[in-house]
Amino acid sequence: MTTSTLLNQNRTFLPRESDRKWFVIDAEGQRLGRLAVTIANILRGKVKPTYTPHLDTGDFVIVINAEKIAVTGRKSSQKLYRRHSGRPGGMKVETFDKLIKRVPERILEHAVKGMLPKNTLGRQLFTKLNVYAGPNHPHAAQQPETLAIKTIPGEF
Repeated sequence: MTTSTLLNQNRTFLPRESDRKWFVIDAEGQRLGRLAVTIANILRGKVKPTYTPHLDTGDFVIVINAEKIAVTGRKSSQKLYRRHSGRPGGMKVETFDKLIKRVPERILEHAVKGMLPKNTLGRQLFTKLNVYAGPNHPHAAQQPETLAIKTIPGEF
């Protein structure tokens, strides 16, 4: 083989950004952790054959009905969410039940953010997630596809 033949065989494929899609996911009755894993994989682009770990090849995700997301066992009363104001004694602790009544979007955002890379790429991927408490969203112009996800075992 000649040198020019070897150079042509080892070209690097870089995916284009133009093949991004928008998906709508209904979180009503879905399990929090299993739904968050699926959303994180879509945001990263792991469900595509063009997945590249160091690039943003994922799609946009719109989640509706975040206020109706479910957890199993006693997590609703035992799972704690912590935040800190940055000032001495500024730690705030809330249970799942209290946070879902106050800001239901934050629960799913927190779960998905923990499953994304902790770097610049992860912060960029997180901006493609849109979570809404109710059934309405303002992204009709993007013509999102409805994505049915089954997070409850035994459900068809």
